[in-house]
Amino acid sequence: MAATKKKPRAPRRKKADAGSKGLSPTDVATPSETSKALEASVVADGGAVLASYRDPLGGHGVVLAALPIEKVKATAYQRDRSEPHVKRLATAMERVGRYLDPVIALRHDDGLYHSPNGNHRLGAMALLGARSIVALVVPDAAVEFKILALNTEKAHALKERSLEVIRMYRGLVGARGRELETAFIAEFEEPHLATFGVAYEQRPRFSAGAYSSVVKRLEGFFDEPLEAALAEREKRARLLLAWDDEVTKVVDALKAKGLQSPYLKNYVVARVNFLRFKKGGDFDFEETVGKLLTATKKIDPEKVSRDDVTKMGGGPPAEADD
Repeated sequence: MAATKKKPRAPRRKKADAGSKGLSPTDVATPSETSKALEASVVADGGAVLASYRDPLGGHGVVLAALPIEKVKATAYQRDRSEPHVKRLATAMERVGRYLDPVIALRHDDGLYHSPNGNHRLGAMALLGARSIVALVVPDAAVEFKILALNTEKAHALKERSLEVIRMYRGLVGARGRELETAFIAEFEEPHLATFGVAYEQRPRFSAGAYSSVVKRLEGFFDEPLEAALAEREKRARLLLAWDDEVTKVVDALKAKGLQSPYLKNYVVARVNFLRFKKGGDFDFEETVGKLLTATKKIDPEKVSRDDVTKMGGGPPAEADD
């Protein structure tokens, strides 16, 4: 399956003239027509409307509401909840005695509110036994699939981003599987994240960071329906995991001979990565990874010295997530 090239690089952003974009404070305070029906639904669901306004950038309607906490659920498309983090957050909230960071919520027809960005805050409030939670309720359900693009202030690890993308991807396949993958570039951000996400589903401790430079070079978005593109992503992930098996064998052999370094996987990948010497050109994913896998099998660990690893191990250590 041929993939389109990656997103073209955006031109350098120039600073906009002060006060040249968006709404004035008075306009922000003027509720939109689309918010009125949402306000009524919030009240019918047992919540309370605290305010209704339009966001200052795009003018979209937003309802600030207090919702019954049992009606707010985290979407399946975000990072896994860390229970230790939930407990720490709950302890901090209890100590301060305040909750000041509303979650985003999207109302569904079943009367439940899906939060695409507040998993830990929601868990902490539930742990504390809270009766309600304050949320920015957005009438556009499509925001559920766009929240990853907005989560740039708190950097996600590669594993977390990849799992978020593939969960979102599978949800979209069920609802909009006939649409082209290229229609969801804004939601998926980068094409390699979906492939890595499949790999992480099958192997939670997959060290995607060691393979990132290779896979980024080979990946692109598919001009194919999501259903077909997902099958290709799964195929690519299987090939990556097969390569990872061979890399792991070499790493284990190097450790057995006394070489200890957090860069061993990076070293093995770099040793066979001929793409480092190719400045341009397009390369087929399956063919290229197949060649790299074969080259990995040919590495003789007995001929690898500590100096070899030191010289080539300049990058960050491969991720090994729990």
